[in-house]
Amino acid sequence: MAYDRPGVGYAGLLMTTDSNPPAHRRLRARFVAISWRDLAVSFGPVVLIAIAAVWLAVWLVKPAPPRTVTLSAGPEGSSFWNAAQRYKTILARDGITLNVLTSEGSRQNVERLADETQNVDLGLVQGGVSQGLDVDGLVSLGSVFYAPISVFYRGARVTKLSDLTGKRIAIGREGSGARTLSLTLLKANGIEPGGATTLTAYDGQEAAQALIDGRVDATMLTGDTATGPTMGKLMRTPGVHLMDFAQADAYTRRFTYLNQLTLPRGVFDLGRNLPAQPVHVISPTVELVARDSLHPALSDLLIEAAKEVHGKANLLQRAGEFPSAQAHEFPISDDAARYYQSGKGFLYRHLPFWIASLADRIVVLLVPIIVVLIPAFRLVPSLYSWRVKSRLYRWYGALIALEREALANDAHVEYRSLRHRLDAIEAAVNRLKIPLAYADQFYVLREHIGFVRQRLDTMNAESSAAGGEESVEGA
Repeated sequence: MAYDRPGVGYAGLLMTTDSNPPAHRRLRARFVAISWRDLAVSFGPVVLIAIAAVWLAVWLVKPAPPRTVTLSAGPEGSSFWNAAQRYKTILARDGITLNVLTSEGSRQNVERLADETQNVDLGLVQGGVSQGLDVDGLVSLGSVFYAPISVFYRGARVTKLSDLTGKRIAIGREGSGARTLSLTLLKANGIEPGGATTLTAYDGQEAAQALIDGRVDATMLTGDTATGPTMGKLMRTPGVHLMDFAQADAYTRRFTYLNQLTLPRGVFDLGRNLPAQPVHVISPTVELVARDSLHPALSDLLIEAAKEVHGKANLLQRAGEFPSAQAHEFPISDDAARYYQSGKGFLYRHLPFWIASLADRIVVLLVPIIVVLIPAFRLVPSLYSWRVKSRLYRWYGALIALEREALANDAHVEYRSLRHRLDAIEAAVNRLKIPLAYADQFYVLREHIGFVRQRLDTMNAESSAAGGEESVEGA
């Protein structure tokens, strides 16, 4: 009979002839070209890294620069106002509209910048005017020109501000930088409002005319009040003199925002030799101050404009001296510091402003893609392979545990339980969904399941035979 063929038992014959094998023997595994689910899960960490990298890049990269900015300058016709108008013309070449606001001067410019409700981005600010104001969040784009303190007086020679005690002094209008700085310097000399010295609010041409008419004994001009015509008019007026600051060194030590300048003989009028002697004056610088939210590209553009407006030589400065990184009451911005150190960026040197701005942002966005995403995508095949193999390894773990248990215990006694668990493992393996690239490992696992079954059957048969012999010997 077929049942008596060598090496083929009943169970083996069942396996070869039964058209309805047990459930654990039925091969229901599905082989696919690629496991999209595993691929999607493998891409998960990379997608998270990509999102984080792009978010970081977007956070670091500011949006496109605004096409309109607002600058608080000074009174119409002042040096601050005139400089702002020139900035406006230069920025218009690159499609930037500069709105110029009139103001009372430096003090009001700082107040506007410090007030976040004010629609102001920039301001021209003379040094020494921000006392008592909250200037957090304000930065300097650099100093753009000198604003010397010019003290004109009548009468006996004056070399110290304290010599004006008891006199009538014009110190500038309310809210102006000239008035704020004048009050600071006079206070250092013991002269304060309400004392023996009369302080009036004349400034500019009005202050000059008051001095010429004899309505005041001295006038302190600085910044946007010390215009060229006003200075020239006073220098040529008989009986009016420009004060030579004998304590100029002391002022620059006590007030770090001040610089000492020397006006050479004849600098105002060579023919009339005005002044007749070198004159020492003290001078703050005027800084271009902005909110720290100013777009970096605009920072470069504004400094370039300041270079064109203020970079030439004049009576007070050498060519190329301004703009400079010299800053006093406001920290120099990071963008301005970078500009003064290395100049305009490569893209802005070789491309039109708006194209360079777009290219600059694209380059920064590409950096995380190149540095982070490309290496991350190289991990996807490894993650995908691990995902697929982990399903096979899971059943290898169960198979090893079952074999160890069979070796440690009486396989004859536990045979039914172990065989049932082995059938369950095989049934689960036979239902796996496996990519074709891993079919060889799938079949190796099935071979190992067959090996463990064969070993389990052998151990059970040996245990049963040993038990039978013992029974015969006992009989």
